[in-house]
Order: sequence, then structure tokens, then C-alpha cells
Amino acid sequence: MKPVWIVDDDQSIRWVLEKALARADIPTRSFASAQDMLDVLPDSQLSVLVTDIRMPGKDGLTLLQEIKLSHPNLPVIIMTAFTDLNSTVAAFQKGAFDYLAKPFDINTAVALIQRASRAGTVLAETVMPEVSGAAGPPPGRDMMTSSSAAMQEVFRAIGRLAISAATVLITGESGTGKELVARALHTHSPRASAPFVALNAAAIPRDLLEAELFGHERGAFTGATQTRRGRFEEANGGTLFLDEIGDMPIELQTRLLRVLAEGSFYRVGGSQVISVDVRIVTATHQPLEQLVEQGLFRKDLYHRLNVIRLRLPPLHERKEDIPALAELFLQNSARSLGVGVRHLTPAAMRALMAFDYPGNIRQLENFCHWLTVMSSGQLVDYKDLPPEVAEAAGRSAAQGEQVTTTRAGAGDTHRSATFGEHERAVNAIVSPKSPESWLSLLADEAGARLGRNEPAVMATLQRQFEVVLLTAALAHSHGRRAEAAQRLGVGRNTLTRKCQELGIG
Repeated sequence: MKPVWIVDDDQSIRWVLEKALARADIPTRSFASAQDMLDVLPDSQLSVLVTDIRMPGKDGLTLLQEIKLSHPNLPVIIMTAFTDLNSTVAAFQKGAFDYLAKPFDINTAVALIQRASRAGTVLAETVMPEVSGAAGPPPGRDMMTSSSAAMQEVFRAIGRLAISAATVLITGESGTGKELVARALHTHSPRASAPFVALNAAAIPRDLLEAELFGHERGAFTGATQTRRGRFEEANGGTLFLDEIGDMPIELQTRLLRVLAEGSFYRVGGSQVISVDVRIVTATHQPLEQLVEQGLFRKDLYHRLNVIRLRLPPLHERKEDIPALAELFLQNSARSLGVGVRHLTPAAMRALMAFDYPGNIRQLENFCHWLTVMSSGQLVDYKDLPPEVAEAAGRSAAQGEQVTTTRAGAGDTHRSATFGEHERAVNAIVSPKSPESWLSLLADEAGARLGRNEPAVMATLQRQFEVVLLTAALAHSHGRRAEAAQRLGVGRNTLTRKCQELGIG
């Protein structure tokens, strides 16, 4: 049996995979770097390659690209602790069999490696070739980064669908980011250099929607003083995103169905056939199946649109993403307003994570913009949060205290930590009553983040620690940086550099 090769600069990851695969009677060979593996590749055989994506020297994507040139049928599984859309799509576009998000379940990893090994002989027919001429992923950090399992499944689907022209139906509650997913499907596709055109069917009056979609000729109706192209023509060669498709009038659904079937249409008031090449991506927050049963949505159109379905989870199902999203939105708001970036205390962040977000990501973004405008300082505490967030957190704390009291009355000696207790502990950071109070809180916070499988816990907590420390020192010295640096025991240049890195004005 050909061995599975493992490439990772982290010795512990190599060890865990070696032991797990050995229990499954799968031989392995491990390497600490991509170059070490490539040095012995010409004289060796292997069944599956499992490689990390971020390593010193050659990274996993570069290794993947080189391997596919010499071993196009070899299944390659990419491991990454940085579960963002761009790296996922890049991995699939370069021919990856699949990817594992760290930390991973070891049984899931072994099952995936076994499946890849079985698929090795037919991989050449199933892998994605690299997209020629497609636009590269945008630089920097964006909303399409997630550590939640549900969103990673969405990323996988986008990676597999990017090369395809298949019609996609995106479902999910309002504000979950359906247009972002539609744009990602377009950006990473061969159509990336052509237009992406979006139309919200619910935002346009019924009488004007037909002309918006298909355009109109001069004199076609009152007010049509000149010929106008519709959204289908504008999107020719690219992608047309039809949001809230469930709100489209039933009579217009018939015209849409014909365009999807024939690829051609007439402008309103026109007599000339217009042919277009457009990929259709649709979205809705409504249950289309129920609309079909009620006669409000055409069954044949539903099946035409429902070729591939992607469900976006609401924010309350992916709360582990709230800290990263909040930090991103606070940075965006500060940039747009030309002010310093606001930073959340642990108590404020805990309150944001306790909120249920009926408005999903859009509501979190609005909260962050509100905080940027309304907070008096750059450090945002629990008391600075929007009223609805504070009220929800208060109710959650009261319920927690009630449950705790009930348990204590029943003889339960374990007392759960409530939100109010955590808030009081956070206050000890600024004016500690006990030298161990903030360390206790830090331990709780680190444990919670590790329990959520949040990536880069040390970097995140270190950044927040430095923000709190520097902000407190500057407040204590009334903004005099030389004094603040002296009190902290660092050089003024160090303090200035840190303030710039952390966005502290």
C-alpha cells in the first residue's frame, strides 16, 4: 500500500496524523517542509498528500501547484488554520481534493484521507483545473472569513462552483450576506472580468421590474423617451444576481423562465431578439417550496433555479465569528468617518456575542457603526453599547443568576459564572481589587475561545491586552506619550509604533 505523505512544520500535527493513520493501518511519511518532500519525490510513490497551507519557505498552495504539474492524479488535501474564502477557493482552483480546517476532528481527517486514496485513480476527471484569466483574490481581510463549520461548508461549495456556470440559489435570512456570496461566486469564476449586476426584485415596483430586467425601446410606454438596456444585457458575459426572487410577480416569472431556457428575449416594446450569455445566481429569504404549493411561484421556474442550493446560516448559528466581524466593521467605520478605531473590552464583546441578531450580519455592522459614532473614547465598554444590546445582555445575566440560585437551592455546589460576574471581573482590569481577578478572567476568556475552536487565540488576546494597556496609560497621562511610555516601561518610539499598529489615536 502506498503511504500517505504529511507536510507540516508543526511536529505535533505530524505526530497526531501519523498515530491516527497507523491505527487505520495506513502507512505514512512526514516532512517538516515542502522542499524536504520535493527532494525525495522523484524516486518515491505515495497515495495522498496532506499539506499545511502556511509554512516557512514554500507554502502549501505553491507545493500544490508544483505537485499537480508532475503528479496530476495525486489527491492533495490542504490543511489550514486560516479558514477564509480566498485560500479555500485558491486551493480548489489549483486542484486540491479537499481541505481540512484546523483544529480538525481526527476521525473526520482519517475518513477524508481514506476517501481521497480511493478516489486517486479517477481524480484527473474530477479536480478543478486552474482558472485561466480569472481575477485573483482581493488583498486584505474581508467578511468572507469564518471559523464556523457551517460557513466552511459554504466556502467549499464556492470553491467547487467557481469554475462552473451552474445556476445557484442562495437561501438564508435577510442580512446573512447572500449578495457577498454571489459576488464571491463571480469574482472567482472565469467570468470575473465581465460585469456583476445585482437586482433586488422586492425593491422595484411591479410595473417597472420587467423593463429593469429586459430593457425597453423608445416609446414603449409613457416616459420611455429613449431606448434603455436591461440588466440582462448589462450582465452579458458575466453574472446576474437576482435577490429576493420569491417576490417576483408570477406573470414576470414566465418571461424569466423563457430567457433561462432559450438565452434570448425581447426588450419591452421591441421586435428584435436579443441573445445573452449570463450566469444566473438568485437568492431569497422565503421558503420557495411553500410558495410553489400556494401557487405564488412557478414550479418549473423553481426547478430551473434550484440547480445548486447554498444555505447561509444566520449569525446566531455562527457566533464564533462575531469578534472578527466586529473588529472588521469597527475598522471600516473608523476609516469611513476618519476617526480612531474603537476597541471592545471583553465585557462589551461578551455582550455582543450574547445578542441574537435578528438582523444578522447587517445588524452587527450597524451596531459597530453606531459605536464608532457615539462612543466618547476609543475603548468601548459594556455601558457604551447600544441600548438593545445592553438590555439583552442584562436579561441573559438575570436568567443566568436565577438558574444559579435555583441550582444552589437544590444543593448544587457548583456555581456557574454569570455575565454580571464577568463584567465585574473586567472592571478589575482598570481598578483591580484583587491582583488575581483579571488573571482569572483571562483564563475564562481563553478557555471560552479555545472551546469555540477560534483560530489565533494568542494573537487576538495579545492585541486586545495591548489595546487596553496602552489606552489606560494614555488616559492616565492625559495623552502625553512620553509619560505613558515611561510609566509602561517602554520606549516612546515603541509606544508610538504600537499605537499605529493598533489604531490608537
